[in-house]
Amino acid sequence: MSSEQTLAPVRPGPALRISVPMPYRSASLGRFLANEAVSAGLLLVAAITALVWANLGDGYEAFWTTEVALHVGDWSMSLDLRHVVNDAAMAIFFLVVGLEISREVTVGELRNRRTVIVPALGAIGGLLLPALIYVAFVHEGPAAAGWGIPMSTDTAFLIGILALFGPRCPDQLRLFLLTLAIVDDIGAITVMAIFYTPSVSVPALVVTGLLVVVLLAMRWLGVWRLAPYLLVGLLLWGAVFASGVHPTLAGVLLGLLVPAAPVEDAQAERLRYYGRALIDRADPARARLATAAARATVPANDRLQNELHPVSAFVVVPLFGLANAGVVLDGGALNAALHSNVAIGIVVALLVGNAVGISVAAGIALRSGWGALPGRVRYGHLIGGAVLAGIGFTISLFITDLAFTDELLRRDAKIGVLAGSLLAAVLGSLLLRYLGERLPLCTIDDDEELPELPEGPWEDPSLA
Repeated sequence: MSSEQTLAPVRPGPALRISVPMPYRSASLGRFLANEAVSAGLLLVAAITALVWANLGDGYEAFWTTEVALHVGDWSMSLDLRHVVNDAAMAIFFLVVGLEISREVTVGELRNRRTVIVPALGAIGGLLLPALIYVAFVHEGPAAAGWGIPMSTDTAFLIGILALFGPRCPDQLRLFLLTLAIVDDIGAITVMAIFYTPSVSVPALVVTGLLVVVLLAMRWLGVWRLAPYLLVGLLLWGAVFASGVHPTLAGVLLGLLVPAAPVEDAQAERLRYYGRALIDRADPARARLATAAARATVPANDRLQNELHPVSAFVVVPLFGLANAGVVLDGGALNAALHSNVAIGIVVALLVGNAVGISVAAGIALRSGWGALPGRVRYGHLIGGAVLAGIGFTISLFITDLAFTDELLRRDAKIGVLAGSLLAAVLGSLLLRYLGERLPLCTIDDDEELPELPEGPWEDPSLA
């Protein structure tokens, strides 16, 4: 019998309402931010390693272009190692993005219109203006397809650098920039799905639609076990891959559809019932039922994100950087990039486009009274964060691979992404450090110790 077997109904009784103190309600968000901060360090190490490796000889490209094939009877699928990372492993990254978007919209900060309107409009400005700046530099020929490259902000680097070099107490600013990055990710994913899909297979798209309907039905029926969602998710990845749409979008769809809403009180009552039964007599069957009941009290979204976000942050994202950041930086390549409208356009779009686009759009939301900045975040902090949002590493490199087939264009674009992201990181860090001293986010009250937690049901002797 599975440890996640179907839970039998229990006798009616008083509902067990678990009241979670306010500091604990952001535990998932805290883990997300901590993982992203560590991921930024690993990604930086991976990117530097890729650059050194690529400039030592031909071994870098020879390794990542090694073919990997899967054969099952007459069916086979072949990808090189780089596309195994970009098409398969990165689906986990986009699944985590989808899970975080769903959680924030359902129970997080994206529920509050006045809280979300300023970073949301800022994100739209940070999507549109960089694309327009790139088009101003490159508006014809194959290179024009790169307009989507400077549109996205790298969440891991953004949060990681803010943790290392930001103001003394940057929690409110982190929350603002994380909301901005989430809305930015939604826009970038939409652009990838619509504009960077060269051709589609209608039958495969029909299968994709049917699998999405299956996920919606599972969500409506209240399926809480993870295994069915993961099984349908694997089938969905295969259908999206066959359709011609980039298969990582399957991860986003799955993440958005895994339930994130708080569970019903009946699940907590089941935990109480099976927990008491286990205490009365400990045996394997009762232990399995109590374990399953405990899992059912946590939304599937939280459980799946708890399992996959460390894998995405500590393995997938650094591996992606290692596979894609390697570019030859000899004199010829750097000289070509200095005279390349592609590289120059990306640098200007990342640095100026995000700083101006986010600041102006967010400023319009503030001056119009549509929204407000959270906590003690000032407009100066917003401008510093907007400069920092010009770090466009992960998804920018990802779209580079989709936009260009010419290796010289890819090389110029990667140099532009690396240079623009580095400039944004340095200038944004200096600006935020300066503003952190002039416009502190903390007050004395903010630094006081939290009061002791009230007695919770975990301390209630009646549960025993």
